[in-house]
Amino acid sequence: MSTSAGVRSSARVGGLRWWGWVALAVVWLVTIQLRPMMDPDEGRYAEIPREMVTTGNWVTPRLDGLKYFEKPALQYWATAAIYSVVGLSNWSSRLWTVMLGFACLPLIYAWVARLYDRRSAVAAVVLLAMSPYFGAIGHLDLLDAGFTFWMCGTVFAFARGQCSPPRSGAERGWMLVCWALAALAVLSKGIVVFVLAGGTLIAYSVLERDLRPWRRMHFAVGVPLFLALSAPWFVLVSLRNPDFAQYFFIHEHFQRFLTTEAKRIEPWWYFLALFVAGALPWLVPLVRALPAAWRGSALEDRFKPLKFLLIFSALTLAFFSMSGSKLATYIMPIFPPLAALTGVAVAARPGFLSRWCGAVAAVLALVGAGGYLLYSQHRNGMIPPAAPVWAAAAAVAALLAAAVGWRRKEGAAIEAPASDPTGSGWQPLPVALLLIFAWQALLCEYTVTPPSRSAYALVQAVAPDVHPGTALYSVGQYRQTIPPYLGRKLTLVSFTGELHFGEMREPGRQQATPEQFVRQWDASRDAIAFFDPRVWDHYRQQSLPGRVIARDSFTVAVSRS
Repeated sequence: MSTSAGVRSSARVGGLRWWGWVALAVVWLVTIQLRPMMDPDEGRYAEIPREMVTTGNWVTPRLDGLKYFEKPALQYWATAAIYSVVGLSNWSSRLWTVMLGFACLPLIYAWVARLYDRRSAVAAVVLLAMSPYFGAIGHLDLLDAGFTFWMCGTVFAFARGQCSPPRSGAERGWMLVCWALAALAVLSKGIVVFVLAGGTLIAYSVLERDLRPWRRMHFAVGVPLFLALSAPWFVLVSLRNPDFAQYFFIHEHFQRFLTTEAKRIEPWWYFLALFVAGALPWLVPLVRALPAAWRGSALEDRFKPLKFLLIFSALTLAFFSMSGSKLATYIMPIFPPLAALTGVAVAARPGFLSRWCGAVAAVLALVGAGGYLLYSQHRNGMIPPAAPVWAAAAAVAALLAAAVGWRRKEGAAIEAPASDPTGSGWQPLPVALLLIFAWQALLCEYTVTPPSRSAYALVQAVAPDVHPGTALYSVGQYRQTIPPYLGRKLTLVSFTGELHFGEMREPGRQQATPEQFVRQWDASRDAIAFFDPRVWDHYRQQSLPGRVIARDSFTVAVSRS
């Protein structure tokens, strides 16, 4: 074993070449423009940066013109910067988060290759690509993919530092990287970073009866670096908005975790079931890898990186399972570490990985492709024309992935010739590419399957009637993909929801009472209102003037002209 890494294998095996990473990046991005933004989250995280650009205020996040303090600003800044260069579109709204989701692949590759070997690193990348959970969440404009990258980067950098020789330049450098990445994780999703990273370190120290990692944290330089990166925005937004600190730190962290106020109530086993489904293609090798990861290195005086990853994953799963507010995307950060430790375990059995794990992933993709079609037929009495196309694309990709993996024989040679860019004669890169595309195809199939997942088609129908002076209302609802596609804010009528905080802090800024709306509507000759269908029925029965110009499953668009 290398003295610098502690656990790194000296074997020289094949890895992924530069063209392999280019191919992975291209396939990872192939549908980023094709899928319309989905309600509600993708619309929200596209609109907040748009309003930053149009108002020039990059300190106070606003949604529909109202203060929105649920999350920190890093992703808003990055997306707003992209808009400033290329404008708003499906792909530009997703680029930051989707690319950080992709970056998890080279992240675990580099970490595993450095501490173990490149064969294990390739296996880890393929395993992560096989996860339908990671493949789907990593392609959405949410906060979770970016948070996963920064959070996992923090954990991996910490382990790298602890595996370096004590008091070495490498130890200091990696611990500074750890502190910097932790600051970016805080700017992505808040102080939950302290619970996950700090809790993992405490648990590891207790279980190992080892306090040495604490003495190697480089607090004297790490804490100032962390504060220099993370604190300025929190200080500035608090100075400009005295109501920020209480809402962000107390309401959005402690109250959301301890209560069911957010109305995202799920059973205690909710995340466990999601984890099993997301890791199903490699669940068996993962379970087999757990004992070895728990034992860690045979050298008792060394840090045990795989055990640290395992503790981080278990603590993250347990922490979110105890929360009173549960969203399916919360446990994304556990998948890269678990793929890394499983990759180390299965690297010596490439046939098992490429044949059996690939086959399970293919079956999942086939079931998903057929399941969406059956769901649409049962619920809607029809199948939209685009759905079978995407279902077929997912099925073909899944079957090809299984076929490529099945070509690898269990007894094939382990060592790879220098000319083999993927290692040992097995086919990990094609399997990863095909499964990455399969999960995207399933996501596209889901997007086009009714009920309407996006207001894109509705806005396209309404857009010819919208002029710079057109008054825009949202009555009884706030459809979050409408504002970014229209490039306009909406006046809210009879709606609060997640904008309640902003409405209470700035009453009347972007709202109208039902009485005000009716008076303004009657007096207007150029106005469009987006109604909840049931609310529209009520106004229609009250003889509110207007003509329906578009509608879908969730919204009726009515023009005053």
